[in-house]
Amino acid sequence: MTNYETVTIFTPVLTESEMQERTTALVDFLKENGAEITHIDSWGMKKLAYPIQKKTTGFYFIIEYQAPGDIIKKLDVRFKRDTDVLRALNVKLDKWGVQYLDMKRKGLIGKKKDPVEAVEGE
Repeated sequence: MTNYETVTIFTPVLTESEMQERTTALVDFLKENGAEITHIDSWGMKKLAYPIQKKTTGFYFIIEYQAPGDIIKKLDVRFKRDTDVLRALNVKLDKWGVQYLDMKRKGLIGKKKDPVEAVEGE
């Protein structure tokens, strides 16, 4: 089993319930193909760095999972067929990537200091 992270940007014209259906369908698809879900994160609607299909915003959905290697091809085909997916990125994580994401979830990395605490700590 290999560790993966998939970032998906869905079209902004979806309603909240439609977005929930798409993400649930994606999680179900991964589970049906032998994936073990590690973490799910929905960032909500964000501004895109550049327009994609004449859209300037999109719903960001990130999922981390362990799965056999053949799942990525199936996932790419699924994303290409889905008109609601603006972009998708699949990343294979090594042991350092898994460790980094785990530490980030625990708040050990990437946490901004409160300006008051930073001044008091000096």
